[in-house]
Amino acid sequence: MYSEFISSLKKEFSGYSHKKFVKDLVAGLTVTAVALPLALAFAISSGVDAASGLIAAIVSSLIIGALSGGYYQISGPTGTMTVILMSTMARYGMTGIFILTFIAGVVRLLCGIFKLGELVNIIPAPVIVGFTSGISIIIAFGQINNLFGVMSEGITVVDKLISYTELGFNINFVSLICGILIIFFMIFYPKKWNAVIPAPLVAIIIATVLVMVSGIDIEQVGNMPSTLLPAQRLQFADFNIQMVKNLILPSISVAVLAMIETLLCGASVGKKIGVPLLNNQELIAQGIGNMVIPFFGGIPSTAALARSSFAINSDAQTRLAGIISGVVMVICMLFLSGFMSQIPLSALAGVLLVTAWNMNDWKEIKYLFSHKLISGIIKFLATMIITVIWDLNTAIFAGIIIGCISFIAKSAAIDIDIECINLKKIGIEKSKNAEKWRIIYISGPLFFMNAYKLKSELMKVDDKNLILSMRGVPLVDITAIKIFLELYNLKKENGRELIFSSMNRSVVKVFKQSGINEHLADEVMVQSVDKFLREIL
Repeated sequence: MYSEFISSLKKEFSGYSHKKFVKDLVAGLTVTAVALPLALAFAISSGVDAASGLIAAIVSSLIIGALSGGYYQISGPTGTMTVILMSTMARYGMTGIFILTFIAGVVRLLCGIFKLGELVNIIPAPVIVGFTSGISIIIAFGQINNLFGVMSEGITVVDKLISYTELGFNINFVSLICGILIIFFMIFYPKKWNAVIPAPLVAIIIATVLVMVSGIDIEQVGNMPSTLLPAQRLQFADFNIQMVKNLILPSISVAVLAMIETLLCGASVGKKIGVPLLNNQELIAQGIGNMVIPFFGGIPSTAALARSSFAINSDAQTRLAGIISGVVMVICMLFLSGFMSQIPLSALAGVLLVTAWNMNDWKEIKYLFSHKLISGIIKFLATMIITVIWDLNTAIFAGIIIGCISFIAKSAAIDIDIECINLKKIGIEKSKNAEKWRIIYISGPLFFMNAYKLKSELMKVDDKNLILSMRGVPLVDITAIKIFLELYNLKKENGRELIFSSMNRSVVKVFKQSGINEHLADEVMVQSVDKFLREIL
């Protein structure tokens, strides 16, 4: 794993030039413009102070960014663990948050060391696409307040929408116009210019300068924290055995949520640019980073699709983009807090809405629907809807379950063809006995889910001798074995024959293990249909 990481680093920085550094620098600045206010917002929504969110984003960018399994992974606080953090904050305060962050980091580190990151490969591709679309919808709906200048309550999209009926929806047209102008600016911003200076960065700078010059009354980011070492941070003396015991389960929940979001983010972005994520290395980086973060007073962090998409859309070349973002956030916190505090929230909302739209894998979505891949469409829609309405954990679980059910349903499909004897095919001109026989070609696994179809098809020719050609049967279960035995005994009672032919080794093994051989005559299991027919005809 270490050698694989070093190899990926060499490949990543091969041919690194001044031109690539400029792209990383611009990408880092662009990511900062979005990551910084998001860090503040997620911290506040979790019930902790803004400083904890910003510190988490800074430490994540520097430590996790340097050790990451993919240069495009940009980490920081996200909304997926807000509920758990709010509950922990209410019961144990900031000390509980810090300990939870540390334990969740340990869990992720161990998962990376024991190579559990590959488990994400069991998640079907439509589920990943659905997760991406679900997160993009959550991000988009999360900008309604800032875009329209309104207020809402609740954490989920549904909660927020319901709260508008109670709190009202009184639009601030200054905010709305600002946000709409930013959206149009980003849409029509020349692609050639975007390669030099990304549209989001230009849009935010212009909007902030205009607000500062004009003095427009519009909601802004607000006060910024001013130190990397706040008074409230984790100390070794804070570790309490009882508190640690109480926080193990919520810590594991945070770790699992973070792992899923991190690895799906990597799968989504990595697929988009053709650079796969080193899953286990990413978990190690996440683990180490989250073990360090609470000692600086930060909250749990994970790779985020919004930030990572921004990095890629801004043409980031290496992991230096993320590290630069961390350095810039420190500089902003110490020296540019006055300017950053005046960024209009509606301008950020406009940028994030365009980003949310671009996050969707439209090519894959179009492919699913244009080819009418029903099972893929169901997995995509189910994951997306559940992500939006409930949470990521439930969505991924549901997507995998739907995928498993779909796979089992497809696996249950079997082909059964009943044919008469073709004498010319086996080199025989005439035979009076040929009409007494039928060949049944079976393809597909035989198990309890298709047992009824197997039995009903075989019973259609109860007045003939049968040869079952089972070359296309990869496996059988005890239910299918019992059907074969029942059919064999029925044929025997009626003075007819049932022959098993062309079975692979695994099927023969199951026949022997089940004991069916003890009830069959030795000559009913043959290797070749044609050879058997030549002998009896």
